[in-house]
Amino acid sequence: MRLVFGFVLLLGMGLAGAAVYMAKGYIGQQQAQLAEANKVRQAIVPTVEVYVLNKPLRYGQRLTLEDIKKVRWPEEAVPEGAFVSEEELFPEGTDTPREVLRTMEADEAVLVSKVTDPGENAGISSRLSTGLRAFTIQTDVTSGVGGFLRVGDRVDVYWTGNLPEGRRVTRLIDTNIRLIGINQSADEDRTGAIVAQTVTVEINPRQVASLAQAQATGRLTLSLVGVEDLTQVESVEIDQNELLGIEEKQVVEVETEEICTVRRRNGEEIITVQIPCTN
Repeated sequence: MRLVFGFVLLLGMGLAGAAVYMAKGYIGQQQAQLAEANKVRQAIVPTVEVYVLNKPLRYGQRLTLEDIKKVRWPEEAVPEGAFVSEEELFPEGTDTPREVLRTMEADEAVLVSKVTDPGENAGISSRLSTGLRAFTIQTDVTSGVGGFLRVGDRVDVYWTGNLPEGRRVTRLIDTNIRLIGINQSADEDRTGAIVAQTVTVEINPRQVASLAQAQATGRLTLSLVGVEDLTQVESVEIDQNELLGIEEKQVVEVETEEICTVRRRNGEEIITVQIPCTN
């Protein structure tokens, strides 16, 4: 009887141990699955729908509803100026399209900076900032930086002409102004060297008056500014004497005291006598 009792006790303990082991394994498996699920949940990035192109578009082409599609974009990586709704992209309705200002490729996000306002064309007026005006400067291969200018570049403007006193000088009259057109084109994606006959710049009304006067009284020359050049240029003026290293000599007039004399004869001798000047 005791033998049977002992056997049952051992059997019960074995079953209990097996149950604990199985429960522990099950709990461990559940914990592993929960941890994996948490990792997957953390790996899911919040997204938002953004409009992108479904085909390439070039400068001046119309952007219509047929040219775009919606894709999910990581919320924290949405480009500034992207459109997330049809109302934002076509606020006046799909019958009033926008035009492309910069070349865009398929699957590229449509940005405010790359399209015109609804109903506007991709001309010069669409590129002007508030309060600024467009002004055209006549150029040639030498004054226009040899054809290396492109829309969006910034230039310094030099004037060469005669001053009222007759000196011929070259003077820096404006700095770091932006080009918005070359030869009646505002296409920023045009490549290759083009000899510019005219360039159009974006300046304020006072600068317009200054450049108009400069262009009417002398010759304007452009100097290309580097993309990342933020140097503040001081006034520059060079004349021919400074160019050739010629120093101007100034004639100084020295005032001399007036002396009056008379001649008198003393016998056979003639003497000179100083007298007060009466004039």
